[in-house]
Amino acid sequence: MDFSAIDLTFDVCIMSALLLVSQVIRTRVKFLQNWFIPSALLAGFFGIILGKFCLNWIPLSSQASSYAGILIAVLFATMYLGRRNEGSFKDMFRRVGDTFMLNGAAEILQYGVALVLGGILIATVFQGVNEWIPILMPGGFVGGHGTAAAIGSVFEKGGWAEGLSVAQTFATFGLLGGILSGIICINYCVRKGWTTEIREIKDMPKDFRVGLVPEKDRTPMGDNTVNPMAIDPLAWHLVLVMTAVGGAYLINEGLQILFPQVSVPVYGIALVVGVILFAILKLIKLDSYVDQRVVSRIGSCATDYLVAFGVATININVVLQYWAIILVLCLLGFLLVAFYFFFFSRHLFSDHWVERGIFIWGWSTGVMSIAVLLLRVVDPEFKTTVLEDSGFAWIFVSFIDVAVVTFAPMLVMQGWGIATGAILCLIALAMLGATALMYGWCNRAGQKVFLKRN
Repeated sequence: MDFSAIDLTFDVCIMSALLLVSQVIRTRVKFLQNWFIPSALLAGFFGIILGKFCLNWIPLSSQASSYAGILIAVLFATMYLGRRNEGSFKDMFRRVGDTFMLNGAAEILQYGVALVLGGILIATVFQGVNEWIPILMPGGFVGGHGTAAAIGSVFEKGGWAEGLSVAQTFATFGLLGGILSGIICINYCVRKGWTTEIREIKDMPKDFRVGLVPEKDRTPMGDNTVNPMAIDPLAWHLVLVMTAVGGAYLINEGLQILFPQVSVPVYGIALVVGVILFAILKLIKLDSYVDQRVVSRIGSCATDYLVAFGVATININVVLQYWAIILVLCLLGFLLVAFYFFFFSRHLFSDHWVERGIFIWGWSTGVMSIAVLLLRVVDPEFKTTVLEDSGFAWIFVSFIDVAVVTFAPMLVMQGWGIATGAILCLIALAMLGATALMYGWCNRAGQKVFLKRN
């Protein structure tokens, strides 16, 4: 069946309606508010129930499952487009070095452990299961639906058509489980008296729980940096983002012609093109007319649709086929996240370890917004410097993220999954050891800090 522009329009309209219904329901249902279930995730669940694998009431097109792979390129294109320098590289790293090291090690270790243990499980317990599956757990957990879509799309091109549904399943379990387990963990830490800026979760600001901001608390999305007589400000920023995305797809087509055996993810190219495009704007003195807040909102909007479409198009039959290995790897992922929090975060962060650790918890099971969500639960007014430090650290961590997500799937497809995982584990442990040497080890039993935080 041919795919047309009207099919795309109907898909977007249907998902928009599901997002609308989900947001309205979220404003009325206390359970969804108290457990901070995102509207996009709820819309995705409605898409599964009403879609072709269950009730078959909504006519999403056959191409709906491919949208997540495109939207992740949009998200990556927005990451550095409009970002100004935040001081020298040396000064920034000195300030957030331990945050960078622990955040980066958390991601690398999750990929490493999944590849090693997952590979061993497939070789012994789950023989006959596709050996590419283990990398999809961290791809969905620490990577979120975007990275899951990216890796799943690479595997689809590599000949495993079911990879995308499996990847989105891991991302969905990670996102939902990360929120629920994170809230449980926070309650435990509150009872232990480990938090520094905590209030009872039930006392969180209403707008944060409900998702509707009162008029007095509203903030602008960004500035009108261009005159609408020439071009609409939102259109101007969308033009920049989509130019970067289009450039990435053109470059990818060229690379496939030159190097047909090499598969380079489009989203990684989109990030680089976004950086180059902004450098060109700087060169012609137009960079000051790019508002990063507006660019970020475009990326965040793409993420909502990415999550919704990603979840809604999960093939239930594929999930049932691989349910055992998916369940085991998900349990492994949550156990690793909990161990990392209670051991490494607890002993390597010299101040506000719960707040800093819970940020990693949320980021390691979902997306950055979930990390911020859990942080705000324990630090509602952001009195600590965790959010600011993590934002700076992300500048460095993102390079690790792009490198791992770009090259690890390629190595896995070549049959080097366990070897790649072992190397990643060693790198992560080296980073954790360096953090202990540089910033100290905290004995929480006696609250002794061997080397204080600068």
